[in-house]
Parts: sequence; C-alpha cells; structure tokens
Amino acid sequence: MSNNHIKRRLPPLGALTAFEAAARHQSFSRAAQELHLTHGAISRAVAQIEDRIGVQLFVRRNRRVYLTSAGQRLLKTTSETLDELSHTVEEIHRHDSSSPFLTVSCEPSLAMRWLMPRLGTFRELCPELNIDLRMAGGPIDLLSENCDIAIRRMDFGVHEDYQITTLCSELAGPVCTEDYWEKHINQDLSGANWLHSRTRPNAWDDWQNADGMEKIAPKSEQHFDHFFYTLQAAQDQLGIAIGSIPLVSDDLTMQRLIAPLGVQPTGYDYALLTLGEPNQDPRIAAFCNWLIGQIAG
Repeated sequence: MSNNHIKRRLPPLGALTAFEAAARHQSFSRAAQELHLTHGAISRAVAQIEDRIGVQLFVRRNRRVYLTSAGQRLLKTTSETLDELSHTVEEIHRHDSSSPFLTVSCEPSLAMRWLMPRLGTFRELCPELNIDLRMAGGPIDLLSENCDIAIRRMDFGVHEDYQITTLCSELAGPVCTEDYWEKHINQDLSGANWLHSRTRPNAWDDWQNADGMEKIAPKSEQHFDHFFYTLQAAQDQLGIAIGSIPLVSDDLTMQRLIAPLGVQPTGYDYALLTLGEPNQDPRIAAFCNWLIGQIAG
C-alpha cells in the first residue's frame, strides 16, 4: 500500500479534534461546549471516523459514552499529535519575522544583573515586540530549544552555522563594598573572606594569574552555587568576589560595589548568537542594535 493511499484514509483533522475532545471529557455535550459546536456535530464527527476505520470508538450506555480499547488507543495518539501540531504551529508563528515575540536565551547572571533592568527601555522603543526571556548558559541549540537568539559568555566552542556578533570584552577584578574594603582589607586581600561561585570556580586563580601577582591565601572562603549569588553576597558585605563587567557595571556606577584594584580583560567576550545575519530579521536587528547601544553606553 502506498503512502499516498495511507494518507487518504486518514480522517479529517476537524473530526479528530472533535473525537479528542469527546474522548477526553467522556461526553459529547462537554466536547460541544468546548469547541463551540452542537452535540450533533460532535456525534457526526465521531461517526465519520468510525465509518472510515470500521471500528467502534465509543460504547453508549445510559446517555453516557465510554471509550472502547480502540478509542483509548486513538485518543493517546490523537492527543499527542494535536499537542505536537499545536506546538509546531505556535513556534512557527513565534519565530516568524513578523511575529510579535522574540525568544532570547541569556546567561542567568547577565540577565538578572544587567539585561532585565534595561528591558523596560527596549519596551518603550519597540512596544510591539515582546521579549520572551529564558535564562540559560553555555552551549545552545537554538532550533531545538526554540530560541531566536542567545547572549553568551564565549567560553565554549560554537558550531560554524552560528553567526557571532561580539557585544563586548569581559573585564574582571575583585569587588566589594567600600565599607567592607575599609574595615576588613585595606590593601591586604589575605585578610578578607573570598567569595566563590561554583559556576566559575577558577575566577580567583584566573585573576591572580592574569595580574601576575604572587599567589596568596585568603583568611576564609565561602562558596555559592551561582555567580549572581556571589555578587549579591559581596553587595551584602559578606566578603569580596571577582566581579566582571558588564555584570557589575550598574553596581559600580551606583557605588553599591567598588573595584579597588581595578579590572582587566579576562580573554572572553560576551556575544550574540544567531542562525543568520541579525539584519535578516527585523526583530533581531532591532534588539541587537539596541543591545549594542546599551553595552556601549
């Protein structure tokens, strides 16, 4: 039997939708209410499928309907197929250049400490475009994760299919509050509580190596699961952490944190990852241009 012949034997999509609702509710009346159809329309749709496949899908007793084993099997497949179809249609709509949505995957620390406080200004510039922000770091498959773009710290390799738009070079150095520096450190880092992030476990070693300084051991150390927790701990005067720009840019500007020993390049960049040139999609172009302007500012 040819594939074309098999396809011709499939019941109409509308009939399958009516069947799925009736089977899910175990009621033709409730299915009719959900789909804004009549009870008769649901009944005819189910009968159309039963006639097409030659198998009874419901047993009707005492004005109620119950699925047969064949009906249960068809319900499972139909539900999964309709869900997948709905998801696919939604994703196609969302990622079309005319879609009012732009799905952005962003490093969690960057999103929370730098991007989110600025999204309001983008909303004012492009009120018709809704940013669906998803927090994730490291390698990403934009297609399988249904994202339009990703903002990443480029400490991993990227497939050649991706277009990389560099946003800025990362700078890093020890950061803490002014009060903490004056009370606990005053040029002697060994007397401080060093704050670490398990997502960047080598931050202190990398900074010392880049600075060419003699290795020193801290008085005490404290570890946190995420980088943004470490930076918040520094802001709460629990110790001193390695902070990176742009993540601590606002904190330095507002003097919530200071970088008493300065900052220096880490050798990594923050970049925008897309599957094509950003200017090929007006949504991505608008967001990318705004992002570059914010970084430059």
